[in-house]
Amino acid sequence: MAAHSQTVHEGGLASQLAAPALWPGVWAIFAKEVRTELRTRELLVTTAVFTLVVVFMFSFSFDPTSAESRRFGPGLLWIAFLFAGTLMLEPSFMREQTNDTLAALRLAPIDPCAILFGKVLANFLFLIITEALLLPVFSVFYNVSIAAVLPGLALVCLLGTLGIVIPGTIFSAVTAHARMRELLLPLLLLPVLTPILIAATESTSALLSDSPEWPSMGLKLLAGADIIFLTVAYFLFGALLEE
Repeated sequence: MAAHSQTVHEGGLASQLAAPALWPGVWAIFAKEVRTELRTRELLVTTAVFTLVVVFMFSFSFDPTSAESRRFGPGLLWIAFLFAGTLMLEPSFMREQTNDTLAALRLAPIDPCAILFGKVLANFLFLIITEALLLPVFSVFYNVSIAAVLPGLALVCLLGTLGIVIPGTIFSAVTAHARMRELLLPLLLLPVLTPILIAATESTSALLSDSPEWPSMGLKLLAGADIIFLTVAYFLFGALLEE
């Protein structure tokens, strides 16, 4: 075990991701998560309804003009995305704990990182679907046109969502055994996600302004944070799984 761990760490994250043996396990975990969600429909439906209600209530609480929407809308949008992510990430490992399948996953002949990457991909897909449903509603309620800047906005959402999902999946594993996991996950997650939320909000605000600008600095910050989160998660997840 020690020799295997040393080999993996010496190879680094890039070589591990390029290893052909990793991806069958990743796709198996990803497919399991998707099948579970298609069967239960508990995550997508609940999260989508909740975030739609949040956006709806925000829009009617202060009745924004178009200029106010461009100023305050990006922050409200990412708050809704954060709420969606927190709701969606919490059951990620709790279901494994409830069904006592985490021990079986540890014994499966797959790399432990395949469990992490498979769950990250599934959570990423679910949150992106929720965001895709939310963006048109946001555009209508806040009187903000997003068609002209949709490619840039999509890129910001992809990078920002990945930055939410990676640490969220890790902290979901950390809090799976905790008694007050519903409170513990947001408390752990919010401080870590502060740079992501600031960069994503500023990038979205630049795109939705009266004179749209390409948020190159914000996108670089998001991409850099995603790489850091992925690297840290790669090195920590094996130890977390053993615990």
